[in-house]
Amino acid sequence: MTDPFDRRHVRHAFGRAAHSYADVSALQREVEGWLLESLMYLDDAVPGTVLDVGSGLGGAAQAMRARWPKARIVALDAAMPMLQAQARSRGWRLPGLGPRAVDRVCADAAALPLADHSVDLLFSNLCLQWTGDLAAVFAGFRRVLRPGGLLLVSTFGHDTLHELRTAFAQADDEPHVSPFVGIAQFGDALMQAGFRNPVLDREMLQQPHPDLGSLMRALRAMGATNALQQRRRTLTGRARFARAAQAYDAQRAAPDAPLPSSWEIITAMAWAPDHGAPIREGGSEVARFPAHAIPVRRRPAPEG
Repeated sequence: MTDPFDRRHVRHAFGRAAHSYADVSALQREVEGWLLESLMYLDDAVPGTVLDVGSGLGGAAQAMRARWPKARIVALDAAMPMLQAQARSRGWRLPGLGPRAVDRVCADAAALPLADHSVDLLFSNLCLQWTGDLAAVFAGFRRVLRPGGLLLVSTFGHDTLHELRTAFAQADDEPHVSPFVGIAQFGDALMQAGFRNPVLDREMLQQPHPDLGSLMRALRAMGATNALQQRRRTLTGRARFARAAQAYDAQRAAPDAPLPSSWEIITAMAWAPDHGAPIREGGSEVARFPAHAIPVRRRPAPEG
């Protein structure tokens, strides 16, 4: 499968955003909290090794370090500046300066540099939307998880930023918003990778903005720029931007209301299978997730 994303651009965008990410990532921290609450399903078990994929500024890794002081916590991110910012903001020691509270690894989620069956808990918050082949990524997650290991992940769903996608569609024919996955497709990929007893949920969050420029600046500050291979390689012209802004303004609930900005959040929990369990390649034996049967909860996104 050809990756629709420019991996180098993704790394660069999040590396550039490392200095501003903390100020604009309230939504990411909110979803991170949801996943951390799910750690209750481990009961009193203490994992030996925990892997945080797409660790960003290290908030989840720090929380799991505090929860399990004897566990090995590994924070993995594709953007080196994010890992460097972790060390500065969390007070974690740099290599060569003594023991570290959290091990940091610069690597891509699609190519985990870890040994087979070496992880007890794999945690990944709002990272998978930047991977082009979910099935391959989940196969990699399964490879590093021990049998019975817990997978806790979240991603942006299909309806994320649908207002922005609609507005730019009125301006030109170029893709401006990533093609986020649907929840049924997400569940199918988990099943095909062989994960057991997956539990999926989704919620809709709203983040209002005064205008299109404000939304685009916020997206850039959090690293969520257009990273598609087929993206326009030149700046969006004033005329196209003005057409998009006019189309977006038409979606306001009232003339003086803020611009709507929807974020569909998909969360999933599943367990790694026993050794030798097959990876399913399709067919009637693969369970399917009917999207209409999964409830959607709606609540406002946190401010900040």
